[in-house]
Amino acid sequence: MTTTAPPAHDHTAGPALPRSRGELSRTVRQALTRPAGTPLPQRVTAAYADPYGDDLQLALHLCYELHYRGFAEVDPAWEWDPGLLRLRAEMEHRFLSALRADVGPPRRAEDALADLLVEPVDPEGPSQFLKEQGELWQFREYAAQRSLYHLKEADPHAWVIPRLTGRAKAAMVAVEYDEFGAGRAERIHARLFADLMTDLDLDTAYGRYVDAAGAEMLTNVNLMSLFGLHRALRGALVGHFAAVETTSSPGSRRLAEGLRRVGAGPAAVHFYAEHVEADAVHEQIVRRDVVGGLLEAEPDLDEDVAFGADATEWTENRLGNQLLTAWRDGRTSLRTPL
Repeated sequence: MTTTAPPAHDHTAGPALPRSRGELSRTVRQALTRPAGTPLPQRVTAAYADPYGDDLQLALHLCYELHYRGFAEVDPAWEWDPGLLRLRAEMEHRFLSALRADVGPPRRAEDALADLLVEPVDPEGPSQFLKEQGELWQFREYAAQRSLYHLKEADPHAWVIPRLTGRAKAAMVAVEYDEFGAGRAERIHARLFADLMTDLDLDTAYGRYVDAAGAEMLTNVNLMSLFGLHRALRGALVGHFAAVETTSSPGSRRLAEGLRRVGAGPAAVHFYAEHVEADAVHEQIVRRDVVGGLLEAEPDLDEDVAFGADATEWTENRLGNQLLTAWRDGRTSLRTPL
């Protein structure tokens, strides 16, 4: 009788580890360069770290990416290492506690989502700025930062599917089916964004611009990973998804117009033009069937859905302020140049 040896771990998949930005991210990064199970220093704590700062947010990003594509030369066994999960839980507690305090008091999901439907008479934000006066270099910076999410678009939201039932599950799968290209690989939204990046002469490699992105963008991406990885936060993830789909269509229209104005290529324009119509349809399905179905089955999650939507808006506004402050001063919004 012969036996077959188990396949060797593939340590080459995924991007390179980004550079650390402080003690927490340095601790996690150094751990990931060693064999899984290597003890982490007990003295390292997130208790006093800035919950939205570069160090904690990058450290969380390193932990979360182990659940996506991992990193080159990093042992996949780190994904469920108890010591790393302990430190991650401490950072998550710090992050989530700050969000709950800053987002504001609990409220009903209906009220939170209704607020998102109201477009201001004079909209302010990155999409409006880019539509009216953005230059090509600013569009390139915007795309580089957004690539941290868009190159895995819809992946974090897929984690909620097994936690839903009935109408909410069926509707969530229907929307995700569109996000993942409706059975056509070339139409997966992450692929469409890579095509946009090619038109803007950017590197399409997954994780390429993590070192360039600021803490504000890391916070945005980490928020959906935090919600997605915890079953207890399934209501917040549905609220996040509803907020994204509700606000996407008008913002995408502005970005498509801005890209046409600066003469970007057809793939760059197409990515946002595609989202104008698709997300307008998705918004109706998400509000009526995903949110409605979830709260019909689990009405006690109402405030969680509102929190997810409000936290999404809060982190988006924080990112928008960071981008606009830099651009209006005529300087880069990135930590490192493209």
